[in-house]
Amino acid sequence: MVFSIASSLGDAKTPQDQRLATCVYAVFIAAAFLLYHVIAEGEFSAVLTLSAIAQCLAFSLLTVQVLSNPNVGAISVKSLQLDAFAIACRLSSTIWLDGYLPSDATGDWLYQAFDGLSLGMACWLLYRLCNAPHRMQDQEDDALPAMPFALGSFLLAGMFHGDMDEKPLFDTLWMCSVFVSAVAVVPQLWMMTHRRGSIPALTSHFVAVTAVGRILSGSYMWHAYPEIECIPWIGSFQHAGYAVIAAHALHLLLLGDFFYLYSKNVASSGWNAPLKFGEFMEV
Repeated sequence: MVFSIASSLGDAKTPQDQRLATCVYAVFIAAAFLLYHVIAEGEFSAVLTLSAIAQCLAFSLLTVQVLSNPNVGAISVKSLQLDAFAIACRLSSTIWLDGYLPSDATGDWLYQAFDGLSLGMACWLLYRLCNAPHRMQDQEDDALPAMPFALGSFLLAGMFHGDMDEKPLFDTLWMCSVFVSAVAVVPQLWMMTHRRGSIPALTSHFVAVTAVGRILSGSYMWHAYPEIECIPWIGSFQHAGYAVIAAHALHLLLLGDFFYLYSKNVASSGWNAPLKFGEFMEV
């Protein structure tokens, strides 16, 4: 079933592209299965690493789209910049501190490895998009600036960060990654709603798979947030854990309309159909 779904996904216009998309799904699903059942031995904390795998899969789908479609339309550079910034902030903590790592064996290096791979793909995608021909129309649609989101997230992180790393700067950077990840989808959604024409299927799948990763991360944080300690402002109220939960909830709230339209499009037109996001929003 996985192979039949994956082969029909996206803008793969040739049998070779279809095989590539199939391989991407097969590799990541197999990796997730082996990681959870063999390496992590079913430990719940591995859900956090599964979220990193979903994120990596999402960037892989965009990579397939860019490789198979020179037009590289409907991909927001601003969203990719925010995603790359969020991953870099998270890695600045997790590659040498263990305050926010999964407690199972995947936290030793696999969790960081998938984040590192995602960051590498995000940087490559940014390079390709910024140097792509015929990018003028997409630049007009991709008009929502990324800097206010990054700066606002950093300032909020400085206020709400925990102290699991016991190093204020890196605790702040980790919390900044949580906040930036929550709002990184906003420029992409903005571009979708203002773009004339349809959205390539793999772009919409990228947003959906990214959201799956956030759901996995949120499900882990829902159980772990009481352990995210901080210096309380009021009494013994641990605000850092609640801030993490609020960020995940905000991300899903932002994607509410998208998920409705995405599900409707898949149900009516199939997995490989472009998403006419702007037209749906006008109805």
